[in-house]
Amino acid sequence: MFDLDSYLARIALPSRVTVDADGLARLQWAHRQAIPFENLDVRLGRPIAIDSASVSAKLVTAKRGGYCFEQNRLLLDALAAHGFAARPILGRVWLRATDVPPLTHTLSVVHIDGQDWVADAGFGGSYSPPMPLVDGAEATAPDGARFRLVRDVQHGWMLLRHGHPGLTDGRSTGEGWEPQYSFTIDHVWDADLAMGNHWTSTAEESRFRQATIASIILPRGFATLTDRHYRRRVAEDETAATIADPRVYRMRMSLMFGIDLTPEETATLFAA
Repeated sequence: MFDLDSYLARIALPSRVTVDADGLARLQWAHRQAIPFENLDVRLGRPIAIDSASVSAKLVTAKRGGYCFEQNRLLLDALAAHGFAARPILGRVWLRATDVPPLTHTLSVVHIDGQDWVADAGFGGSYSPPMPLVDGAEATAPDGARFRLVRDVQHGWMLLRHGHPGLTDGRSTGEGWEPQYSFTIDHVWDADLAMGNHWTSTAEESRFRQATIASIILPRGFATLTDRHYRRRVAEDETAATIADPRVYRMRMSLMFGIDLTPEETATLFAA
């Protein structure tokens, strides 16, 4: 049984949201500001479980973060507990892609008053608000970045972003409308999610096997720590640094991302 009260406390919402588009936006926004995107368990050699109980135990009870397969499982459970009609879909991340990328991203389709919306609590590259699934639909994120949904002949739908690269995880060039990820609204089975999660967490080609990543959405900005490279941008103020001391790394993980590491975990991640 999903513990909605514990989830709402985790994301600092005092009560349930309304079951409408405004409620969906409010829930996703609170989720992304409270729960960091991170792949630390992958880098620590731990398996990533994406069943509801395991995800809740990690992201809610243990106050850790996770990547898309974890984050959007949690969001789906919270949506269902509120009474939203929602289901998972799969996508391909196009940032820095040189060929057709694999299906390693998941997000949600939410049906509200006869209209499908896409919601995503697990894209670590930037923050995109929930959007109606309409060709040409646009939304502006609280940090000022613009997002657009367009139909894609080969890949179903494409999400585009136009905004400052400092408000991303570093893969953006900031040059015009950049493809973020594509997706279809085909039915997704648990086995499909399990396969995508397995590849993402174990394949040597996976970005999450090659870099240690943490990011968090700020009310008017974005902060990220990729390996030892830290960057935080709020409005026009940007800070960047390379961390040279594991003690500073551990402190930064705790103070900025809310992730409390043991000395042993810190040593492993810092040396990776």
